[in-house]
Amino acid sequence: MKQFQTYEEVERAIDDLVETEIIQGRFMRTLLDGKFTEEQIKEFALQYSYYSRNFPRTLGAAVMAVLPEDDWWVPIADNLWDEGGRGNPDKYHSKLYWTFLVSAAPDVPTNEKYVPDWPVSPVVVGAIDTLINFLKVATPLEAMAAIGLGSEFFAGKVMGLIAKGLEHPNYNKTRKLDVRFWSVHADEHEPRHYQLCKDVLIRHTDPRDLEIMYRAGSYIARSEARMYDGLYERMMAIGVA
Repeated sequence: MKQFQTYEEVERAIDDLVETEIIQGRFMRTLLDGKFTEEQIKEFALQYSYYSRNFPRTLGAAVMAVLPEDDWWVPIADNLWDEGGRGNPDKYHSKLYWTFLVSAAPDVPTNEKYVPDWPVSPVVVGAIDTLINFLKVATPLEAMAAIGLGSEFFAGKVMGLIAKGLEHPNYNKTRKLDVRFWSVHADEHEPRHYQLCKDVLIRHTDPRDLEIMYRAGSYIARSEARMYDGLYERMMAIGVA
């Protein structure tokens, strides 16, 4: 296990992990190079729909796991409030994601809750279940690190790259993909969400706490990396670009 003396060292270690396992992973490299087909992008949109609409459940689990003190639960509740459009139904993230989904998979029907009529891959179910199951038994510090370092710390960067990749001309030949869901998260939401978590995490300076935070954050980050890699394999099974 890595030995840490500062919180910044933990951040750098998570950043290195994300760079190696997500950003340089097969999914992201292929996406950015424009080497998927439109059918494969459609499959990605349909599968990620499950992850997106279930993410609020993970935040609810995190609220239950942290301390019942305002500075612990409010940062996570603020994230959850964003998922709910901060009270504006027109800005629900489920609806925002739907704008991307229908641009990528216009032939797949969705119900009134924006859920597509499409089979869900075990890899996206597994990513959500991994996070929720972890939070069920996590200490407050582990829970905050799982959401902060294991998700929000790098979410803006990853979602920004996905937005960039989806704008590749190869994916927009027969229809124009609506990437607002991805760009809004990258530019506005995720940096604030992480900072609110960091304000709590950075108070814990004991090397043992730093190790706990890294262990929790890296566990969840690797789960997300496995999801993207599993999605790559599912997408490629549809047909090689």
